[in-house]
Amino acid sequence: MISTAMKWVVLVAFIVLTIGGNMLVCLAVGTSRRLHRVANCFVVSLAVTDLLLGLLVLPLSATLELRDGHWPLGGALCNIYISMDVMLCTASILTLLAISVDRYLAISGPLRYPRRVTSRRVAAAIAAIWASSLAVSFVPIHLGWNTWNFTVQNVDWHMHEEKEKWSCRYEWNNSYVLLDSFGTFYLPLLVMCGMYHRIFRVAREQFEPFVLLPTHLTSLCDLSMTLPISSYQVRRIRAATPSFARSASAAATAREHKATVTLAAVLGAFVICWFPYFTYFTCMGMKAEPDPNEIIHSVVLWLGYFNSALNPILYPALNRDFRRAYGQLLRCRGANQRPSAASMCLALQKRTAMSNGHHIVHDKCKPPEDTHLNVQEGNGTELTDHTRS
Repeated sequence: MISTAMKWVVLVAFIVLTIGGNMLVCLAVGTSRRLHRVANCFVVSLAVTDLLLGLLVLPLSATLELRDGHWPLGGALCNIYISMDVMLCTASILTLLAISVDRYLAISGPLRYPRRVTSRRVAAAIAAIWASSLAVSFVPIHLGWNTWNFTVQNVDWHMHEEKEKWSCRYEWNNSYVLLDSFGTFYLPLLVMCGMYHRIFRVAREQFEPFVLLPTHLTSLCDLSMTLPISSYQVRRIRAATPSFARSASAAATAREHKATVTLAAVLGAFVICWFPYFTYFTCMGMKAEPDPNEIIHSVVLWLGYFNSALNPILYPALNRDFRRAYGQLLRCRGANQRPSAASMCLALQKRTAMSNGHHIVHDKCKPPEDTHLNVQEGNGTELTDHTRS
């Protein structure tokens, strides 16, 4: 009795955590302007998948656990429950595959990325993901392709039979197991690993120039030695080009790298959680085992379900924008504070370009259209340049 009560408490807490966490992800992307990016549509799609799993599948799976595998709702609802489980798992895998392709396009060609990845294309990709997931889950089960004799499972249940004899389980044959596991898990997993391998190779190649830049191009003096440019013109170029403008491309690249690391961690968590289940599923199918061990099956299945509750924790743990959005939604003290004008002015004043004794300092905190820049030489001479748009 105590073990049943503890199991009930744990399962209910797990379901509430899954539903609440993924609702928080959807609200964070919807309310935070910093998260209003086309790529985050895939994140929302993944969160919706986990949310539907928590609303539609996990309560029924918990019912099976609490009733020792006995199903009280009939054969038709059993097939729908299994189909939804397969559909949502497949949708998660295909969404992660789309995320890996999106990250590769963002890292390998950041300038062409806005033209390649548009809102319409992302919407079409998400629609294709859900349509494919619906097809590979409901069609085989409701046409009997997954059973050993190719008949629809659970249709021989009758209402006059004892309900305690009903057991809702996923039936399979050897051919279906190989096609389903390799087509919906192992093959997309290989593609995703290959994509992230190429992503990190490209990211490393992009990062090396920024590391070597201070040692090879410490100043514009190297340029003046090869081109007919006077030292006065060099100082004016420095004065008219603030440091934060020169580093905008590097900041954008670093932001994409951080997003890629976050989503790679999400992929790693998905593999750790679901790989044992698909390996067990494949082995049992190849052995033609009709009644697998219930304890092992429950452990690997709920390990896969745990991934749906883990994703909402990974996002704020690895991404500052999600942490801020979570803080605003949860009404944390520091999240609602707005930067004052003095702090913004101080931040602008700290943006100083230091190169070979030159300091570009903003005199006053003024709008960009009326900015006074002072260029101070190391010998104390001062050049003033007024830039107006």
